[in-house]
Amino acid sequence: MVKAVVGVNWGDEGKGKIVDMLSEQADVVVRFQGGCNAGHTIVNDYGKFALHTLPSGVFHQNITNICGNGMALDIDKLMEELRDLKSRGVPEPKLMVSDRVQVMMPYHRLIDSLEEARLAGKAYGSTQSGIAPFYSDKFAKIGWQINEFFMSDGSIKEKIEKVCDIKDVMLTKLYGEEKIDRQALFDNIMRQREMIAPYIGKTEEFLHRACKDGRTILLESQLGTLKDIDFGIYPMVTSSNPLAGYGSVGAGGIAPYEIKQVIAVTKAYSSAVGGGDFVSEIFGSEAETLRRNGGDGGEYGATTGRPRRVGWYDCVASRYGCMMQGATDVAFTVMDDLGYLDRIPVCVAYEKNGERTTEFPVYHELSQCKPVYEYLPGWKCDIRGITEFGDLPAKAQDYVNFIEEHLGFPITLVGNGPSRKDIIHRESKLSAG
Repeated sequence: MVKAVVGVNWGDEGKGKIVDMLSEQADVVVRFQGGCNAGHTIVNDYGKFALHTLPSGVFHQNITNICGNGMALDIDKLMEELRDLKSRGVPEPKLMVSDRVQVMMPYHRLIDSLEEARLAGKAYGSTQSGIAPFYSDKFAKIGWQINEFFMSDGSIKEKIEKVCDIKDVMLTKLYGEEKIDRQALFDNIMRQREMIAPYIGKTEEFLHRACKDGRTILLESQLGTLKDIDFGIYPMVTSSNPLAGYGSVGAGGIAPYEIKQVIAVTKAYSSAVGGGDFVSEIFGSEAETLRRNGGDGGEYGATTGRPRRVGWYDCVASRYGCMMQGATDVAFTVMDDLGYLDRIPVCVAYEKNGERTTEFPVYHELSQCKPVYEYLPGWKCDIRGITEFGDLPAKAQDYVNFIEEHLGFPITLVGNGPSRKDIIHRESKLSAG
């Protein structure tokens, strides 16, 4: 059975924890898109980790972890994360990297940083991890599939010349920078191919066989619906598709009909890193208090360390996010972070040009929208350690039930703490089918 674990909103919903928890009954975990521009925070018996490139199943030694062809593979970051796991006592994971995955190159990160600086106040809020230049090259057909690192030296040098002829024009004419050192680039490829060689495999064949054998496969994305290149808040988005529907492409070897369950992850309030209008965003001391109480140690980006923008739960954006993911189940995380509130605002609709709507608009219309709030009483206590939904305070149960009613999708998992054990399985009145 193939299950996809995906984000509903702007990312940072707690997907890593859900994958880590579900991995206990899985055989394979596949990261199918994105690069090291976003991190999954995981808390388990080994400690607290922020994974940016490795799949979240690496803490389970029975699992094969796959970096799928849809990823933007930063080889140095991957190796750094593997070393970090080893240094902290985590047994070496089973890891396979698709021989068709494309590789993040040094000039991708350079151009990303230069472009953000050029745009200045109109920048997209990039993590400067090279993602947009990487995917631009992929679709311009001047990217590097990892298998090309194993061509003859002559073929590699020929491609370096072809690519650098293009990049040098951009670097020198647009940004006023030096040309790429072609020998240094070749040497870097030689260094990286030696490191990555033991992990390269025909992942599409492996996954095809795993499906035929009835193995349990988890597909893992980064970010969320609202950062999708097609259905997100374009252009303030990432450069790939973090939707479950892309999982069969970005993982490879998995037919679309094999994905039987889509677990869409959303948290009990809103947060985002990067630019773009955010209707339920709050500011000032109210925002700082939520930021300080949120997350595991505060709402700060796992990749950048930047303070996340925060706001109240947005049913309009989240309903849209669940719809576009094709959610069969919703995981509702970090409920415990709201225990300090006397009352909890929930955005149930937008007011746009004097009219009320529950449909999520295209990006340029978001600035015209104002949140319509309803207020629920807070439960004013610590709910960590509770394992049954019926044992939660009545007001906490009411909050979950209220959100589910407005989403129209079944909430079957409720997170009430940072570790993989802090999860409540819930019977939903809504049918996933």
